Amino acid sequence: MSETDLSPALLPHARDAVRALRPSQIREVANAGLGLDDVLPFWFGESDRVTPLFIRDAASAALAAGATFYTHNLGIAPLRAALAGYVSALHGATAVDHVAVTSAGVNALMLAAQLVVGPGDRVVEVTPLWPNLVEIPKILGAHVETVALDYGPRGWTLDLERLLAALTPGTKLLMLNSPNNPTGWVMTRDEQRAVLDHCRRHGIWIIADEVYERLYYAGEGRSVAPSFLDLASRDERVICVNSFSKAWLMTGWRLGWIVAPAPLMDDLGKLVEYNTSCAPAFVQQAGLAAVQQGEAFTQQLVGELKASRDHLVRALSALPGVDIKAPAGAMYLFFSLPGAAAGSLALCKALVRDARIGLAPGSAFGPEGEGFVRWCYACETARLDEGVARLRGFLEGRRAI
Repeated sequence: MSETDLSPALLPHARDAVRALRPSQIREVANAGLGLDDVLPFWFGESDRVTPLFIRDAASAALAAGATFYTHNLGIAPLRAALAGYVSALHGATAVDHVAVTSAGVNALMLAAQLVVGPGDRVVEVTPLWPNLVEIPKILGAHVETVALDYGPRGWTLDLERLLAALTPGTKLLMLNSPNNPTGWVMTRDEQRAVLDHCRRHGIWIIADEVYERLYYAGEGRSVAPSFLDLASRDERVICVNSFSKAWLMTGWRLGWIVAPAPLMDDLGKLVEYNTSCAPAFVQQAGLAAVQQGEAFTQQLVGELKASRDHLVRALSALPGVDIKAPAGAMYLFFSLPGAAAGSLALCKALVRDARIGLAPGSAFGPEGEGFVRWCYACETARLDEGVARLRGFLEGRRAI
């Protein structure tokens, strides 16, 4: 029997919740650049630098020593202990039994959601937002509602009362990303305290995506962004997710971690088993080197990223029609430029085709992001300057038409 002989109800397809997921518009723009020469790729959230040598050497040594076997579901003991110490130094006492290692930050987000969310549950998220966070609860059958950040003279800001009003009794989960991808918005300590108190009263879980916490530029001496871990006890309904990708330039290694209430850990171990079994042993050894030896590198990286941010803000601000504000965190500028309001996806495809510059469309981060584009500035200033020059030429060409 051929496919054409089947009734529509019998044709092979994924379940409805999966079919309804929105595809990545960032990937759509990147795919439009495949095969084109000399494209400057600022669309993905990663540096143009390789992982530091001391981390790569640790992985090589682990492979040479035969670290190719399964490990404990929650991670090797030395890495869990090192992460507990790392988190304790940043956010207060955190025991090993609150820490689990995962196969990437995005895997940690999925596992955290699987722990607490099921079909029909109501989830609230603050947007614009990296699409993975919005779509993960939908895979699990949950209903997602969004609260949009505001954009104005101070850049991206949160209407706290609007968020609290959305966190109604019966809401199962609040998912927050701060520092935020794509906007660079950082939730203040007072905002976190108000949200935590409100969620406590109503029994609402919080999953905090804090993968950019070290990429923070407004700290006045603090080396880390405000975290829910600074306020919540470790056995509250708060799960914090982090990643090795940003602070140690380990995007391709796919390694992350979770800080969660100890009573969840046995069940989290089951979920890890049924998702990935464990993170690779040699990758975990690389992560151990990052945590134990990487602080000086991270601090240097943050200084370099801040300089790149400031450099790019100055350069883009000189372009007619560009509206841009320097964000407090992360590694992106999320700004408006002529033509974005009419459709940021089409504009970004034109930028790839005509100017060989790759930006992420604002619409990739939800309808609240339409009219903006995202530029990842985690690269050398010479590349940023060339990108600005190409953008200037593209905009001048459009004005001349």
